[in-house]
Order: sequence, then C-alpha cells, then structure tokens
Amino acid sequence: MSVQNAVPFHRIAAEIFQSEPKFSIGWCIDLCVFCMCVLQTDYYYQYTECDSTGSRWRVAIPINPSSCSNLPPPIRGTDCSFSCPAGKFLEMTTQQCTPCVAGSYSLGSGLRFDQWDAIPAGFTSLLSMQPFSSWTPQGVYLESNRDECTVSLVYAVHLEKQGSVSFTYQYPDNNIFFEFYVQNEQCQEMAQADDQKWIKVTNNGQWDSHTVNLKSGTNILYWRTTGILVGGKVVKPVLLKNIQIEGVAYTSECFPCRPGWFSSAPGSSSCQPCASNTFSIKGASSCTTCPEHYYSHEGWAECKVRPPCSEKDYFQIHTACDSEGKTQVLYRWVEPKICVENITGAVELPVTGQRDNDSTCLPCPPGTHSNGTYVCTKCPAGTEPVLGYEYKWWNVLPSNMKTSCFNVGNSKCDDMNGWEVAGDHIRSGAGSSDNDYLILSLHVPGFKVPASLSGMTGSEFGSITFVFETICTGDCELYFMMDVNRKSTTVVESWEGSKGKQSYSHSMTRNDSVSYTWAFQKTNHALDVRHYVSDMVKLYSISVTNVLDGVASSCRACALVPQNSQQAGSSCVPCPAGFYIDRDTNRCQECPPNTHLAGRHTYGQDACVACGPGSISNKEHSRCYSDCSFSHTENNRTLTFDLSSLSTPASLTIGPSFTSKGTKYFHLFNISLCGHEGATRGAVCTDNVTDVSSKDDQSDLAQFVNSVDSFICQSTIIPKYGRGFRMAISSQSISLADAFIGATVDSVLDGVNAKLELFPENVKDVPDINFFYRSMQATASCDQGRSSVITVRCNPKKSERGELSVPSSCPAGTCDGCTFHFLWESASACPHCAEDDYHRIDGACKGGVQETLFLWNEPKLCTKGVSLPPRSSSPCEVIALWLKVGVGGGAFVAVLLISLTCFFWKKNKRLEYKYSRLVMSANKECDLPAADSCALAEGEEPDDDVVYTQKPSLLGKLRAIANKHEGGESCESVQLNSSQCDRWVLG
Repeated sequence: MSVQNAVPFHRIAAEIFQSEPKFSIGWCIDLCVFCMCVLQTDYYYQYTECDSTGSRWRVAIPINPSSCSNLPPPIRGTDCSFSCPAGKFLEMTTQQCTPCVAGSYSLGSGLRFDQWDAIPAGFTSLLSMQPFSSWTPQGVYLESNRDECTVSLVYAVHLEKQGSVSFTYQYPDNNIFFEFYVQNEQCQEMAQADDQKWIKVTNNGQWDSHTVNLKSGTNILYWRTTGILVGGKVVKPVLLKNIQIEGVAYTSECFPCRPGWFSSAPGSSSCQPCASNTFSIKGASSCTTCPEHYYSHEGWAECKVRPPCSEKDYFQIHTACDSEGKTQVLYRWVEPKICVENITGAVELPVTGQRDNDSTCLPCPPGTHSNGTYVCTKCPAGTEPVLGYEYKWWNVLPSNMKTSCFNVGNSKCDDMNGWEVAGDHIRSGAGSSDNDYLILSLHVPGFKVPASLSGMTGSEFGSITFVFETICTGDCELYFMMDVNRKSTTVVESWEGSKGKQSYSHSMTRNDSVSYTWAFQKTNHALDVRHYVSDMVKLYSISVTNVLDGVASSCRACALVPQNSQQAGSSCVPCPAGFYIDRDTNRCQECPPNTHLAGRHTYGQDACVACGPGSISNKEHSRCYSDCSFSHTENNRTLTFDLSSLSTPASLTIGPSFTSKGTKYFHLFNISLCGHEGATRGAVCTDNVTDVSSKDDQSDLAQFVNSVDSFICQSTIIPKYGRGFRMAISSQSISLADAFIGATVDSVLDGVNAKLELFPENVKDVPDINFFYRSMQATASCDQGRSSVITVRCNPKKSERGELSVPSSCPAGTCDGCTFHFLWESASACPHCAEDDYHRIDGACKGGVQETLFLWNEPKLCTKGVSLPPRSSSPCEVIALWLKVGVGGGAFVAVLLISLTCFFWKKNKRLEYKYSRLVMSANKECDLPAADSCALAEGEEPDDDVVYTQKPSLLGKLRAIANKHEGGESCESVQLNSSQCDRWVLG
C-alpha cells in the first residue's frame, strides 16, 4: 500500500464506520492493524539535524517500531531559523504555526516550567552522596535538599539558535552552596563568568532571577546545591520556580495550564490564576465558583470547607487621634475572611471599644524636647536636643513603619497585616499559613552626628536598640535585617526558638538611609494544617539614635564658641576630632595623650578613656593600638621587646574537622597582632563563593564577596576535593577582635582571662606577653561579644615570624565559643639583648699577648639589642707583677718561720738541760741550795730563767719569754714540785 493511498483509505474507513454502525470498534481496530501505520497516531514527526546549508527534513518516527512499517516518506522541512510566535505551536503535519487552544499556552520559541506538582519530564535529580536527598516538588516551586549532600538538577536541551535560560530562585542561606553551570554534549563545562556560575544570596522571602546566555546546539543545564552543616544547624533550602529557556526555535505542542490557573482565549502565551473562592483543574479555560460554605484562595485547585470563626480570625487596631486627642479600639476580621460566624462553635467579632485618651504621641518641634510626660520645651543654652526615634507605646503604627505578610509559595497573606499594635508592645500577627513571613519595617532617612559628638572619629554614626521576646512551640525564627540605600537587604542577626525578654543593639557605620526589618516565621516547612497559631514575637521598644529628622526626649551639653572668637555666644559648635567638651567652660579641649574617646558622649574629660597597657592612641584619639613594641621591668632589669617582625598579618589553619555527614572543613584564622598603626585592623576574612580577586572591575566586589576587617577573624574553609568543588570555598567569616584592649604580662585584663594553663608551661626566664582584644558586637550565644587573647612567647628555636597554635584541649581555638586563645612562639618575641646577656673570657698569656672573648649566656634568650663586643688582644707578661710580689712575700714568710722554729727549738733544749740539773740538785736530801745571787756570773752565758715542774707547751714558753722582764725584775718565781718536799718559791 502506497503512502498516497493511506489518507484516502483512512477517510474511506471513517466513512464506512459512520455509514455502517453495525461494524464494531473491534473491526475498525483490525482494519487499522491491516493498514499498517496508516493512522497518524501510530507515528510522529520529527526534524533531522540541520545541515551546513541550514536545511532539514521532516521524517516520521514510529511509536512502536516492531509493529509498524510503510511510514510517510521524508519531506523537506522548514528553515532551521523558523520559529513560531508566542501563543502558537508548530503543527508538524502541516508545518504551520497553529494557535494554542484555550486552557493551554505556548512561548513560541521557548520552554517554560512553572508547575512543580512533580518533577517535569526531561529533568533528572543526580545524587552524589546520600540516596534519599533530592530536589522536591512543592506545587508552585521546587525545593532543594536540606541536608549535607550534593544534589544536581539536570536538564538537557537542544537549541537551534543562540538563546538563554532564566529562572526565579530564592537562596536565603549561605550555609548551602548554590551554583549553576552549563556543559556541552561532551560533558565539557562551557565558559562562564564567575557571577553567572555562583548564585547571589537573597533575603528571606525574597525572589530573585538569574539569566545565562546559551549557545546553539546541545546544552546540559546543572543546578547544584551542597549543604554544609558546620555546627549542626539545618540549612534552609534553595527554591526554584519559573524556569524559562529561549532558543528552541519551535515547540511542537502547547502546555496545559496547571490546576488553579486558566487561559480563556486561544493563542495564549501564559495562564492566569483563578480568583479567590474559585478553582480549576489542569488545562482549564475558565474557573469554577466554590460551593456555599466552601472557600479558596487565589490560584487554588480545590475548595475547602469554611471553618467556624475563632479568636485567630480577627485582630484589633487603634483608630487615629480625634480632635480631643482620643483613640478607639476596633476589631476587624482577617481578610480575606474564610470563617463562618453563624454556626455552632463560632465566635463573634468583639464590639468596638470606648474611646480613651491613650492616643499616640505627636513629635516635638525642632529644638525642643519632652520625655513624654510633659509638654515640649526648648533646650537650655549650651545644650542641644538628643535626636532620634523612640517607640515605647504602641497604640497605632508609626507613620514611618510598615507591616506586611509574605509567603514564598502563595499569595494568600499578601493583603494581611503581618504585625499588630498591642498597647505596650507590637506583636506578630496570625498570618494565613505557619510558614508566612510576618514583616515589620522601619525607615530611617539618614543620620546626623550632633555637634557634641563631632569630636569622635569612630565609624559609628548612629545605633538601633530594641527589646524583644519570642514565644514559640515550634522551630520559629526571627530575623533582624538591614537595607542600606534600598540596594540589598542583609541579615544582621537571627534568633531561633523561644527567647526571653532581652535587648539587642547594632551600630550604623555608614551615613546613609537605611530600612530596618524584622521578619518572623513560625516554621520554614510548608504545612496545610496550622499548628503554631499562638507562636509570636513581641517588640516592646525601639530606639534609634542620631536620626536626621528625629525628635528629642532630652538635651545634651554641647561645646560653645570660643571666647576669643568674634562669634562668641551660646550656640553649639562641633569639636575637632579627638576633643572633648570641658564641663566648666563648655569649650573644646583635646584629649590627653594615649587616651581615646569611648562610649557615645564627649562631655567631660572622663570621656577620654586611657589606653590599656602597652598601647597608644592614634592622632584622632579614636582608637588605641600597639606599635609592636613592649617593655617590662622585673628584678631591677628592664626587658625591651621589638615585635615588628610579627606586625604583618599571619594565618593559622586548624583541622581538618568533619561534620556529621563526613564533610571535611577547616577553620582559618587571619591574625594581625598590631594592626596598621591604628588606621585599620589589618586582618581580612572573605566569603569567597567565587574568586573575584582576578576581576578587572572591582567595583561590584561587594555583590559577590562578604569581607570582614578585624584584628582577628575566622572563616570556615571547605576544600575543593572531597565534595566535587572546583575551588576551595570560604564561608561564615566572622570578626573575633574589633578593638585592642592592651598588652601585659598579667593573665587577666579588663575581665578577659588569658588562661595560660591551656598552653604548655613557660619554663624560660622571659615572661609571656598577652595581647587582649574584644569584639563588642553581641551574638545569640555571646551576649557580651567575643574576646581573644594572643600569648606571645620567646622561643629562640623558632623563626622570626614564628609559629601560631591553639590549645590542644580546645582545637577550635575556643572552649566556650566566646573567648579565643592563641599562642605565638617566635624568636622575635625575645627581649633586646643587653650587657647582662653575655660574659667575658680572658685567654692565657702566650708570647706576651692575651686574647679576650665575649660569649652569650646559654641558653640565649634575647635578640637584636646590643651586639657582642669584638675579640680583643692586649700585651701581657709571663709572670705578672702581683704574682712576683706574692711569691717574694711568701718566700720571706717561709724563711722567717723556719728561723723562728730553729731558734725556739734550740732554746727549748737549753731549758731542758738547765731544768734537769736543777732537779738533780734539788733531790739531794730535799734541800735546795741557797741562792747567792740571781744575777749571772762573769763569763756565764745567760740561761733560761724559768724552770717548769712540768713540760710546758710551746705557747706557754713563748708567753713566759714575753713576760721575762716585766716589772723591772731580774728574776721570776719558779715552782718546784716534788713528791717528798714542800713547794718552794724563789724570788
């Protein structure tokens, strides 16, 4: 059967079936099988690839190749550049553009995916780690994984011409990395700019769009997310919706409208949502009204039964003040109203309250002030009003504040108030769903530093302080955000779960207009049933200082014009940088040396706070810093340290650590010991989701990189290997040290403890130097801010740059999450060398020359300072003069002693002889001979005059000789002892 006969035969078969109803349907099926692919439902048409001339052919492809043959022959197709306009599709049978029927739409030369009840055909979710992680359809958007996995959403498309891909996304959490890249059919990554590959973070509840140009041919699109659960916190998913691809050249079919949407006219390029209290099915051309006692919101695919009214279905408001200064409490149903009043169990709307005088306060005129209890009065001479915003009574919403409700998946609460005033506080509203964002915003047009604070050159132009409380039973979260100059909103701080009544402050470091936003979400899970209706946040007070058009509740002293000025008077004038206001004269006076202006006032000399030990102030007295020199006196010795070798920023990488799912990460600390002479802090940490350091245009750097400038900062580093990253990722950069407190050898300074027991004991004689820092920005876990201590230790075995380390018991550098400890060992941390650090050695005299050497004391614990004296030589003698004198004197004494010894020995022998003769004479009849004379006879040699009865000692003999002629006597008594005779005494 020829192809030309196929169509007539098909018509004949149809005519037979219509004219002869007795033929059964089964007969027709048999007829069609016999015809072998004569029905167009057995095959479909498709174009071949374009050739070099831009031509292509239309060919028929059988749906079931095994049971079909005799297909229509190929015919020349349309030109490769041919495309249909929006609202039409290419009917392949006629190769003509045909309008889409009602209930469907077409983009013409593009594709659009905006229905996410299931992942559309052609998309694939690739998992690199866990088998249960994937992109999950949530009806109107597609949600990424929430865990620590890498999941890729992949779609392959063939473009006949150059086109583009665009998608709408929400990316609120930088703890998950979101990248989009394109590969060709060889799986080679296409060249992309970094800002096209790495997606920018959005605010909570904010949708943004991203567009990337595509080349003709096959393009494989990848949306890849990777969660990093450092610290165990669950990440918030990436949301995708409205993916649109241009450049397909033609589409062979129209897309049906998703449930809850419709297109009423043929040739539509898009569908419209059904209005409230109506619904539609898929591919609908119109919407159907809900039955009685049923309701629906915009874009709903079904209606639900209206519940009985309850307390959560209405809210109270305060009317504006009337002419008598009174306000009235009113109650209104939450719109759109979905509850029913006249059924069992329903509550009624409370009656309107009586008017009272709790009216909202009016602002005082410029130059006046009031604390809210008395009338506005003018500030006295020499003072100025303290301008700002201060909200404590919440009867009506202030004119510069707005409230709204927002949901990422629907528009049910778009017209609802997100917050409600409640007298002494303002609280979050009920919303329409538990995952609504309830938003309160405050606009500040700018800041004006008053004249009394002009001497402060710090970076603070103003500050905001608010008192809040969260009451939650689920996983609620409160976000405090800031939008500067209406460019981009950043999250300043967030709190999860219930929090007791507390205060939070944040400083404004730029003099720009700013919008502060509080966003409260009861849960981030999309739920059909409400579980957390009673969860709320309460704001009790909000105070903003130095507001450009603010009002005053008090007055503050200011500086007056100098007396010698021609404009002397009572008007306030600004003080120069680093000057305070003298209390006695109200004139500007410069702060003393090495002091800085602290706090938020400049009145009185006490505003100039002395710098800590080991620090000096900069010229403007705005901050204290270390010049990398230090001195310490101990035991009457002054140690001088030069730490300039440690002045340039250093880095310390700690790890690796692993998350609960095995992701490897490191902690990177960048440390600047002294800063840049008080100008900047020196250490910079960066959230480099892309390496933009090589970009030629650095003006948009802040769009991709979040930088932190501090004395000490920390980043979390995920290496490029192990998770499939093409580069190392740096995230979660925080400041650990914004201000330098001081440097001292003591372990405690200004309430910060160095805890030296965390490190090995210092056994050297050189004391450790502790550098103390503080970051005053409070966090959810550190209400007093963070603090840091760098212990600098002398270690001659280290290099001049030295080595940084953290306590082994606290491998993350901190034991409590609020105080960080570092040990920096370096040879540069040793004191300057002095004369006490070396000793002298004199060599032997050789050849009349003596050498003198100087050596360092061991171990050497000093550096730089004085140098060792050079080796010296001096003439010398072989035997020194003092040695000669000593030897001579010793010889003389020796000869004298020998002579005396011989003399006394001889005298002793003679005395013994005399004594023996005397004893022999006395023994004769015990008579002693008469003594004729005591004198010596002529010619007789002098003998010893004393005879001892017992042998005397040498000392006794000497004493006797010394006393020989005492008293002018020529003789002395001698005692004679005898066993038989009496004692005789000779005179």
